[in-house]
Amino acid sequence: MSNIAVTHSDSGFLPVQVLDSRRVSPHIVRVTFGGGALENFEYRGFDQWFRIALPVREGSRLDNLPRKFGVGGYLRFLTLPRNSRPVIRNYTVRSFREDPRELDVDFVVHGTEGIAGPWAVGVRPGAPAAIIDQGCGWKPVPAAENLIVADESGMPAALGILRDLHAEARGHAIIELFDARDTQEVTGPAGVEVRWVIRDAGSAPGSAALPALRALEVDEDTYAFAVGESSLATGARRLLVSERGLPKANVTFSGYWRLGRASPS
Repeated sequence: MSNIAVTHSDSGFLPVQVLDSRRVSPHIVRVTFGGGALENFEYRGFDQWFRIALPVREGSRLDNLPRKFGVGGYLRFLTLPRNSRPVIRNYTVRSFREDPRELDVDFVVHGTEGIAGPWAVGVRPGAPAAIIDQGCGWKPVPAAENLIVADESGMPAALGILRDLHAEARGHAIIELFDARDTQEVTGPAGVEVRWVIRDAGSAPGSAALPALRALEVDEDTYAFAVGESSLATGARRLLVSERGLPKANVTFSGYWRLGRASPS
């Protein structure tokens, strides 16, 4: 579930090429993309996200993608022959550089599980992909405090928001990981306290973040942003609205993925 509005960039899918792929921590692989088409990418900062088309199968094509990826575009995508259509996944911009234009994306890797993670591990410079900008979920309402709750899949969004918050911002961020070694450096306002929590091996996402959130004193004059596995995002929203009295409009949430369910491809 999500209450984030999806905006499809007028630029459509932009072809990009892999420039580099490197493991930055045990379970995070950072892939850098470049290419002339990035001149048409409008960088917005914060938790800006995009859909990426990955040609993971032999015979996959990128030249016949629908221009937009709303309901109609997705249905047209599904009519493409399965052996030739790329895999589509959603990712957040980890960082963006203007000169030359380069885009970094962090992929969470669980060994050989999934599709995008193994692709990121094995990809080589020059490999093609395509991206379409979908905008930002961070849409704060006027509030005295900010609150961010995320798991490892939402870590790039959380760190991007912290990086781009105004210097006087105040609040808290709770970031849950399954391995403390994947913790990343935080750049953000001094008034926002960042807490890293580690869930036990085999525990469900949210099993560390939600208790940490429940233990936190949250003022009603707070704008909250909760992203990651579906139960974490919806659990945080439920706690904040039902137990702490935040107006629904003050909570942005999105289930980036759901435990035990793979995205269609």
